[in-house]
Amino acid sequence: MRRIVFFILAILVLISCRSPEKELKTELQTNESILYTKEKALEIVKTGFNAGDGYAEVWIRDYNTFIELAAQVYPAEELKKNLLVFFRMQGEDGNIIDGFTPRKDTIIREDFIYTDREPRYAGHKNTVETDQESSLVQAVYKYVQATGDRSVLDEEIAGKTVTERLDWAMEFLKEQRYSEEFGLLWGATTVDWGDVQPEHSWGVDLDENTHRAIDVYDNAMMIIALNNLVEMVPDLADKWAPFCEQLSANSRKHLWDDEKQQFIPHIYIEGSPFPDEFDESAIYYFGGTAVAIEAGLLSKEEIKASLNEMISRVEQAGAASIGLTLYPVYPDGFFQNPGMKAYSYQNGGDWTWFGARMVQQLVANGFLSEAYEQLLPMTERVLENEGFYEWYTVKNEPRGSGTFRGSAGVLYTAITNLEKSVNK
Repeated sequence: MRRIVFFILAILVLISCRSPEKELKTELQTNESILYTKEKALEIVKTGFNAGDGYAEVWIRDYNTFIELAAQVYPAEELKKNLLVFFRMQGEDGNIIDGFTPRKDTIIREDFIYTDREPRYAGHKNTVETDQESSLVQAVYKYVQATGDRSVLDEEIAGKTVTERLDWAMEFLKEQRYSEEFGLLWGATTVDWGDVQPEHSWGVDLDENTHRAIDVYDNAMMIIALNNLVEMVPDLADKWAPFCEQLSANSRKHLWDDEKQQFIPHIYIEGSPFPDEFDESAIYYFGGTAVAIEAGLLSKEEIKASLNEMISRVEQAGAASIGLTLYPVYPDGFFQNPGMKAYSYQNGGDWTWFGARMVQQLVANGFLSEAYEQLLPMTERVLENEGFYEWYTVKNEPRGSGTFRGSAGVLYTAITNLEKSVNK
């Protein structure tokens, strides 16, 4: 009898030793591409704060995605200096710039932004976007979480504290980018999270040809920002919590297609810029879906369904990872900017910058083995190409900046979050 009991116990121990959790832990500790990716991410973030070798500027939407990584190698004061530049260059209506570059490196131009509060830098803003303000709130939140330094909230700039300026930035979106009809934020028509509208050869500024549209990315970013703001400054809960709940409810009501189990690309306020016969509803937006999950807009069942749909569309496109921006793509000629042809840049390029955010959300919602499976194509190409490229073609060929810090930041966070989860 004792032999039988011992035999059963031995089997149970063997099963325990070979559990998926322990196997995943071992994989994370030994996988060459993951170890290389972590080491390389720390290496490149030590070299600066601009978006990458193809960009001179420090962009807030990028800084928001690698400030946690930067906190591993820089003192808090250095990180705070960059954040404060955005507040010194805040517009008179509360808007936040996209990015800044050393003023000595720029010729005085009409499309740059200058202020006596920050004479060292010139700023710029792609006005087609509606995510600069929410990106800054999120970046400050991540800074506080990573460093424990709440003093940044009390820093005073031109008579307003950072807390007041964060609140003001949220007010800008509510007052200047809000549709009363739908109870949601609007921006220009862009591809998912992108910053290029179809009506212009460059396409980064609102103009008389812009077709205003509502999408899930902008609204999810605002929801995350408001939740972050209320957590940092509980006194603002009465003001912003109800508005945040309204954005969440209206995002589900107007943007989520329950039958298709996906978010629709756009709601148009004054009509679409695309031909009437074009069925935009067939397009699946990957990045906006990932950010919507972070904003708490989907159930666990819907998250799993979304992942399955992403995997299916990646296979249909012949792409390498769930960093694929969308599928199917907008046909050639739909965007005047030549960089937005089919399967190029934001129109069907494969961006780790957003794919790894989906991995982060899989981890956060308990899909650990799925997270690991979707992580590997991204870390493997970091190893193969010896760096973090801005985006990849559907053939997995690297394109754009070769030291894209946003990709390094989100990948590093995805890996470390997964490690923490399997080590619990």
